Amino acid sequence: MQLTEYLNPETLQQLQDAFSAVSQVAIRICSANGAPLTEPSSAKPEESTEQDSFREMDRERASAPIMVNDEIIGRITLDASPGKELPAVYPRYVRLIGLMTGVMARLCQREQQLRNRVDELATLYTLTAEFTSQRDLAGLLDVVAATVVKAMGAKGCSIRLLNEDRTELVMEAVANLSNTYLEKGPIMLSESLIDQEALSSGEAIFISDMSTDPRVLYPAEAKREGIVSGLCAALMYKGRPEGAIRVYMAEHHEFDWFEVSLLKAIAAEAAGAIVNARLHTEAVRSVNIKRQLRLAGEVQRRMIPSKLPKVSGLDIAAIYVPCFELGGDFYDFITLPSDNLGVVVCDVVGKGVRASLLMASIRASLRAHATNVYNMSEVLAKVNRDLCADTLSSDFATLFYGVIDLPHHRFTYAVAGHSPPLLIRDGRVQYLESGGGVLGIDTGSTWKQEVVDLQAGDVILGYTDGLNEAMNFDDEPFGHERVEAAVLAGIQQHRGAKGLVKHVLWEMRRFAGLQTRPDDLTLVAIWIE
Repeated sequence: MQLTEYLNPETLQQLQDAFSAVSQVAIRICSANGAPLTEPSSAKPEESTEQDSFREMDRERASAPIMVNDEIIGRITLDASPGKELPAVYPRYVRLIGLMTGVMARLCQREQQLRNRVDELATLYTLTAEFTSQRDLAGLLDVVAATVVKAMGAKGCSIRLLNEDRTELVMEAVANLSNTYLEKGPIMLSESLIDQEALSSGEAIFISDMSTDPRVLYPAEAKREGIVSGLCAALMYKGRPEGAIRVYMAEHHEFDWFEVSLLKAIAAEAAGAIVNARLHTEAVRSVNIKRQLRLAGEVQRRMIPSKLPKVSGLDIAAIYVPCFELGGDFYDFITLPSDNLGVVVCDVVGKGVRASLLMASIRASLRAHATNVYNMSEVLAKVNRDLCADTLSSDFATLFYGVIDLPHHRFTYAVAGHSPPLLIRDGRVQYLESGGGVLGIDTGSTWKQEVVDLQAGDVILGYTDGLNEAMNFDDEPFGHERVEAAVLAGIQQHRGAKGLVKHVLWEMRRFAGLQTRPDDLTLVAIWIE
């Protein structure tokens, strides 16, 4: 560095002229190698009362270096024309020159500090812009660590974030530190007094000597790495600690107020950016999950009949209302040999993805085993064994399955732990309850079947518990009695299965109001003509 890189020539000339005028000492400001940087001032040195000439030794004493950071960047000398002897140098001349060099060194140092502060503020501004644009968390932390090292002239920097259970500070980014040092061992929050103090107080914690400070967990490794002083600041977001950032120096270093403030400011900005990056990642993941759920929902809805079977003598209607994109309810109609029609209403435990996968499994198993037309117990036993073999005991389902013998209007059915379907005949409600327990719990379960001879005007209504368990704002369920009343009213008001299911659904919604539905809802109505 040269003197003119700190102070411009005009400033140097003004300083020289002012000093010469006040002190009556003719001086010149020169570069480190002695080349003049200013024009001669008008002041003349005082005449000496002594007659001896200026000796060579005195010439050296009359030149003083300007030092910044132990480096000579310029000199101040007594002014004399080449080849001309200088007057004798009095001790005050030397002291005045020393005073002048000290003043100029302090000016240069202050200029250097101001430049450092400007650079640090520019660094903070640059990082702030990076924080607002960076979405990749790993990339963001790498930028922060590298920038801190450059801005503070540090040996290295590390950033650790708390793990999910907030017990360990896990290394996420590093700059200028060896792999050997990074692999020294874990930093458990319960053992690291420095990090505990930083995270609890929100203040930057100074470590004078990493090799001797009793709070340091790995002093020997720090010494081998060449680390001496350090500064630790918490990454805090809205009062919640997210991790810690540490900056390391290769020599003993007293961090000044601005350096401490800079690291704390970077830590605060980084903490907010870390949370934002996580939220962005979660938002992207959420969008992808929603997209996958939407696609899965489309696949699942294709498993539910888009067109109801048109069968002579039967009026069939169905409604399926999932409470999420994916549901656990389903209904199905299976065309069987000899003019038989299988009818299924099923409710899988739970909701969402898990329930939808179980629903698809049960549907496929039932369709595979339904060839044995009338033996309901055997069909359900096979479906039950399939479900028990592939799922946990917490995965179960309730199901109503029946087969209508179309030529003879005979209905064979079995209920597996499901809400019993209703048979409405001549204005009276009968529950079809024959069957057994739920599917998926016990491989040895059995089910009883029952046969009902259907008559013209009979109505069969199957439904899932999303109907009878619908709640209003008083936490009162719709209940089976209201289901019966809605069905009877619907039969009286509507001549047709479609009008009936719409009426029952309307009555349930009128009862529940805007209350959030807790479960999927399925309705299947078969009106015998």
